Amino acid sequence: MTSSSTAPSGLVVVDKPGGMTSHAVVSRVRRALGTRKVGHAGTLDPMATGVLVLGSERATRLLGHLMLTEKTYSATVRLGQSTHTDDAEGETTATASAAHLTEDDVRTALAAFRGEISQVPSTVSAIKVDGKRAYARARAGEEVELKSRPVTIHEITADNVRHEGELLDLDIVVRCSSGTYIRAIARDLGTALGVGGHLTALRRHAVGPFTLAEANTDLEHLVVTPIADAARACFPAIDLDAEQAQAVRYGRPLPIRLDALSAVFDPSGEFLALYRPDGDGEQARPEAVFVG
Repeated sequence: MTSSSTAPSGLVVVDKPGGMTSHAVVSRVRRALGTRKVGHAGTLDPMATGVLVLGSERATRLLGHLMLTEKTYSATVRLGQSTHTDDAEGETTATASAAHLTEDDVRTALAAFRGEISQVPSTVSAIKVDGKRAYARARAGEEVELKSRPVTIHEITADNVRHEGELLDLDIVVRCSSGTYIRAIARDLGTALGVGGHLTALRRHAVGPFTLAEANTDLEHLVVTPIADAARACFPAIDLDAEQAQAVRYGRPLPIRLDALSAVFDPSGEFLALYRPDGDGEQARPEAVFVG
């Protein structure tokens, strides 16, 4: 399949089904839109469901700049059992009775995860270690040590705490910064309580401004958000006059004040480029120009 000029440039928000890789979703969207120019922002494990944001044609260049710094998930954590992947798809590595844990114990331990924390990603993750994905090294039997990284948990709440024999299950809702591993929260909660833990279900409800409400569930008949609408949804929007728009087409600086990376539009509403503040703040420079 080759890229087609008739394929739409825009974002596709998908409610990813369980059991599919993010790459498999990209392949389906490529076929549906008739173009190979499709990429995705962020990834979801095969077990997980929910919001996956993809870009087609010119919008693939937008993906790397999207301010998708906040995500919302719901998940189920099982305490009393650890796995090598920190989720239900992995082999059990340890068990311990969680029968003695109370709901107060769980909520108190969970409270320590709120705010800015240091998190070691799951070993079986897509992070590259010396040029190779961590999950590939782990599956090859290599010892993988990942460095901790700062993440922010804006909100984390627990509900439906219930005992399942010697195990304990709970449902959590997490609103967090990009780069947060919910599997790692399950693992670390189990460690904090001394019984081990892993994730048994995960659903992503929101990525930046995109939610399940507008997500496509039919991967054959897709609704594409035009690139101009997507840019307005994700960035502060600046409407330019004709002279300024012409300067943008040549990739020139603009004598305007910006507070953050912003999307600029010509008088007709066409999305032209992303501009960033520069120098003393009285001028803006192009970050990425999307038109000739």
